[in-house]
This record gives sequence, C-alpha cells and structure tokens, in this order.
Amino acid sequence: MAIAKAERLMNLALCLLGTRRPLSKGELRSSIEAYIEAAAASASAAGDSAGEDAFNRMFERDKDDLRELGLIIETVEGLDGETGYLARRDSNRLPAIPLDVEESAALGLAAKVWQQARLASAASGALQKLRAAGMPLAEDPYGTHSALETRIPVHEAAFEPLMLAARDRRPVVFDYRKGNAAHPEQRRVEPWALECWRGHWYLAGWDRDREAERVFRLSRITGKVRSRALPFTAPVPDHVTVRTTVESWAGEKATGTARIKVRAGHGYPLRARALSTHDLGGGWDELEIPYGHGLDAWLVEFGPDVIVLEPAELRAEVIDRLRAVAKG
Repeated sequence: MAIAKAERLMNLALCLLGTRRPLSKGELRSSIEAYIEAAAASASAAGDSAGEDAFNRMFERDKDDLRELGLIIETVEGLDGETGYLARRDSNRLPAIPLDVEESAALGLAAKVWQQARLASAASGALQKLRAAGMPLAEDPYGTHSALETRIPVHEAAFEPLMLAARDRRPVVFDYRKGNAAHPEQRRVEPWALECWRGHWYLAGWDRDREAERVFRLSRITGKVRSRALPFTAPVPDHVTVRTTVESWAGEKATGTARIKVRAGHGYPLRARALSTHDLGGGWDELEIPYGHGLDAWLVEFGPDVIVLEPAELRAEVIDRLRAVAKG
C-alpha cells in the first residue's frame, strides 16, 4: 500500500473512531487534508462537480478498504436526512483472548496452510490483530524458515465461490461430471462444508433435486459456480462428516478385498494400503487391497498403471468408467 493512501486511511479511521456523533461526508472531507487536496486538484482541472465526484469515489474506496481491514463502520441516517458515519470503539475492540503458546502456534500453522487461496491475506490479517491484542508469539524451533511446512493445494476454481457460499449460507448451481458419466449435468446444492482428503477437495451439501445429502469432488465441477439468494431448505447438521462419506466412497470402509496389478514404480497410495504385495515380474506387482463402495472411481484415476484382477464386479465397474471417459 502506498504511503499516501496508508496515511489517508489512518486519518479517516482516527476521525471515525474519535467522534462521538456521526460525521457527514462534508465534515470528513474538510477534516482530512488528502481529501481537500484531491478535490481541489480535480476542481481546478475540470470544475467543482469533478472535484466532488473525485472525493466521493475516493471516500467510498477508502471506506470499503477500512471495512476489509476489519474496521466496523456504521452508517447513520440523521434527522435532517443526511447520512453520517462513525466507528464505535466498543464495536472495534477485541475482547481478552486467553491463548497459550501452544494454541498460538496451532493458529500460526493453520494460517500457513492457506498460502494458495484467498484466505491467505485474511489469515495473515487475523494473526496480526491477535498479536496486537496480546497473543503470545510461538517460537519456531527450526528458525525463520522451517524445513517442512504444511500446505493444502487449492487449484480448483470452484473452491472460492463454494467457500463463500457455505460461509454465507447461499445455495449454488453448477455443472458436475460424475466419474462414470460422459457429460456433466446441472446440480442445485445447498453447500455445508469443504474438506481436503488425499489431495482433493470435496463439498458436502444438500442436493435439492435428489432431496438428499451428497458429496461432490471439486475437480469434477465444470464451468462457473453460480450462487442464489434463496434461503436453505434443509437444516445444516451440527457436524458435517465430509471425510467419513468420502472414505466410504473410496473403499476406506471395506467390506472385502480385491486383487489388482500395479505397474512397478506407480500407484504408491494403493501400495500404502496393500494387505499383501507379490512381484509378478515383467514390471508388475500384484496387490491385495481393501474393497468397498466407490473403489472403482479411485482406481480409474491411475489409468493404464492399474489392472483389476478380481472381483469381477469391480473389474466391470472400472471398465465401464473408462469407457464413459473415452466417449466423453
């Protein structure tokens, strides 16, 4: 942020925090030197109306910037019909935050997770406010730059609009391609929660058309996510178990075992779950892995590096999914 703008925002914040009554635009304009100078420069170049327009645009931007930084600015309609602004000190003061060093360390680690998402700036700003309020600083045992840092990848374009819609309790509409479908279909969903599992993001919510809870993988959402202003129709559970649902779909809750061939040097997530492994020679290994609902969708992701041996129904499901992808 430029020094001039930072100084202007600071002066505006001080005016709004220091007043006991709402201040009108005119009063703020005459109290802050940067507004006086900007309006005068525009007026001398293009007339008084241009100076007023320049001030209004600058003031609206500054007000939005202060709110984005966390300042609560109230808008009050006066008896004379003129709008006034103020920021009450009691509304802009953090309460006592009793965090110990371990808790502050956990918050610092959580903030580092969001480096690739829009939450990065919000997380950093929140930490600064907490530290200003007296939150203890956690020492990094590895120095300024740790050897290992937690990261959650956020590459899907659908993440941000879904995250905001879930936060604001707004239904969404998007096109979704199921693993065994050649073409996407429109889904109308009330988003509840997002969760990352095995490097992929999933959304849990209420599917309005199917009238049931559903979990969607974000990488299969095509096009834009469009939000709606209509209220939720289904109650949001106190605890949304996205991971439990995804695990059951991916075969984590196994009801049996399956035998698969995996090309040497590939399929490491499958190898980590293998109950037994045998070298078949020729660059292939045979694995016995837990088999549950939805395992076929996961195996398809490994492409030609995995071949299902048995059971026959799992092999048929994988072939059907591969054929659907080929047709699409």
